[in-house]
Amino acid sequence: MQTIEFRGSSGLSIVADEHGPAEGPVVLLLHGGGQNRLAWKGSGAALAERGYRVISLDARGHGDSAWCPDAQYEMQTMAHDLLAVMDQIGGDRPAVVGASLGGITALEAHAVTDYRDLYSAVVLVDITPQVELDGVRRIVAFMTAHPDGFADLEDAAAAIAAYNPHRPPPSNAAGLSKVLRQGADGRWHWHWDPRFMTERHALMESDPETWAAERQAMADRLHDSAGAMQAPLLLVRGLQSDLVSDDAVAALRAAAPRARYVDVRGAGHMVAGDDNDAFTAAVADFLGRHVPLS
Repeated sequence: MQTIEFRGSSGLSIVADEHGPAEGPVVLLLHGGGQNRLAWKGSGAALAERGYRVISLDARGHGDSAWCPDAQYEMQTMAHDLLAVMDQIGGDRPAVVGASLGGITALEAHAVTDYRDLYSAVVLVDITPQVELDGVRRIVAFMTAHPDGFADLEDAAAAIAAYNPHRPPPSNAAGLSKVLRQGADGRWHWHWDPRFMTERHALMESDPETWAAERQAMADRLHDSAGAMQAPLLLVRGLQSDLVSDDAVAALRAAAPRARYVDVRGAGHMVAGDDNDAFTAAVADFLGRHVPLS
């Protein structure tokens, strides 16, 4: 594995890990909001062993990628970052696996190019254009709940356990250092720019009707994107997810009738983290059918 650097649409540094054979079909892994490229460690290694060239990206403002000086974290900006990275990779169309924010970014990139045939295959990980607003509120509340960080990793582990009660707590909190960074004050902070959530949270709290209307407009746009997509599409949902409901699945399948769909039992919104083996098996099977290895 090697760490590499791309330039986003505005020249920001976008950091990635790359592993697998250089001649293998490219699979881009796009993490969820508040996560980073290390969320894909297990799945990325497994796909690389199968012969794919796996590139897992840190989105702008996340992980080791640069923070945007003027806090430009809109979905269209994220989409143009993805398109810039794809141009720099070159070659054949890549497959894209996007969790939550990453899945929205993939659909948005397809929309802003007027439905250009960008991908060889797309996997949406517990995200659909239409989402449960109560689930979004819970995620936003969690991501903005600790602006001053945590005294130690054990405090962070306790906060995560309260948010994800269905997942067994980690036996060693030291592993959380991959999603947190220690500041000069000695406290541990999430490894992403807090401004990524500032405007979303402010609008959600101050003007919920406008916020809901904007969410609906985005859902309509992304349903159109999914319906126009030529690439094979798979939705992997965590069966215990509070973000993607049965109605949301039905709406996606109505917009994109060719889309395949699989549930991962026992998993919530963080599907890959909750049951990495089942998640990886579903993705590997789908890619094996549609992105064959030479």
